[in-house]
Amino acid sequence: MASIAPPRVGMIGDGSIARAVRAALGPGAPVVGILARCPREGLDEAMRVETMADLLAREPDVVVECAGHEAVRAYGAEVLRAGLSLMIVSTGVLADAALAKALAAAAEEGGAQLVLASGAMAGIEGLSAARLGGLERVRYVGRKPALAWRGTPAEDLLDLGALSEPAVFFRGHAREAALAYPKNSNVAATVALAGIGFDRTEVELVADPTIATNVHELCFEGADGSFEVRIAGAPSAANPKTSALTAHSIVRLLNGMAAPIVI
Repeated sequence: MASIAPPRVGMIGDGSIARAVRAALGPGAPVVGILARCPREGLDEAMRVETMADLLAREPDVVVECAGHEAVRAYGAEVLRAGLSLMIVSTGVLADAALAKALAAAAEEGGAQLVLASGAMAGIEGLSAARLGGLERVRYVGRKPALAWRGTPAEDLLDLGALSEPAVFFRGHAREAALAYPKNSNVAATVALAGIGFDRTEVELVADPTIATNVHELCFEGADGSFEVRIAGAPSAANPKTSALTAHSIVRLLNGMAAPIVI
């Protein structure tokens, strides 16, 4: 009996998420090329390419983005028009309505799909299913250790190093959160895209010196009932702004492309 061949994977980025994905895929994983303009020490030069044309020339079946919003802007449409599905973790970039429309058009033109990894949040599948029954309200609260918000606009609002108790520094909708905190609001964006959209999804961001992990809380209500999901995800060892679960959400999608039974 024929088995399904694992997909040939092209990757954009060589940061902490990309390396965690490759590590979880394991030795011998069919990664055919890595587009990395600023490669880190240890990257196999035989795997590295410098242009998207070079990556596409290696004939991947799917391209995985692990490099941030600008990478999606720079390469997303090109990948999709080439007929390759593109998996992204930087979902917050889709808060730019014009870009989201352009990527959808490129996907239709190429007969490909833009696949959004669930990232650091559990419950996305249930939220997406509940949308079909009708959703009335979706609320997301993102809590991170206070110092994990360094390098973001939260520094202008709070003395992060002096906090002794949790402090809310943002309340608004998902589009505002994704645009103001592009490196920290991909979960809020994914929740919005799975549910009732950027402009109706309520978001609260919290700097919390009492926790050591990233905490995500999702509440949604609708015709199918009321749901609450809370996870305390371990931060990435290499990048505390990112949850370790993010890389595994990508690997789950890739493994599912070749699995005989898919959940």
